[in-house]
Amino acid sequence: MYGPGGVIGTWRDMMAAAIVVRSMLGVSPSAYQEACEVMGPENAATAIACILERTGHIKSPGGYLRDLTRKAERGNFRWGRCS
Repeated sequence: MYGPGGVIGTWRDMMAAAIVVRSMLGVSPSAYQEACEVMGPENAATAIACILERTGHIKSPGGYLRDLTRKAERGNFRWGRCS
C-alpha cells in the first residue's frame, strides 16, 4: 500500500515506499541515508519494511535503524525474519 500506485513491483518501488514509511515511522533522513550508504539502498529499504512490520515491538525506529547500521559497519548484521 506504500508503493507508487499502491503496489511494489520493483526495487525502485520498494525504495520509494521506504522513504514514505521512514517518514511515517519518524526515522530521520540522516539515519536512513547512513543506512543506505552502509547497507546499500535495497537493504536499507528492506530494513525499513521490517521495522514497519515490528512497529509494535520497537520503541525507537530511528534508533533501531542506527543500531542495525552500526552492526552492518562492524560486519555483525545478518538478515533473519522480519516478524
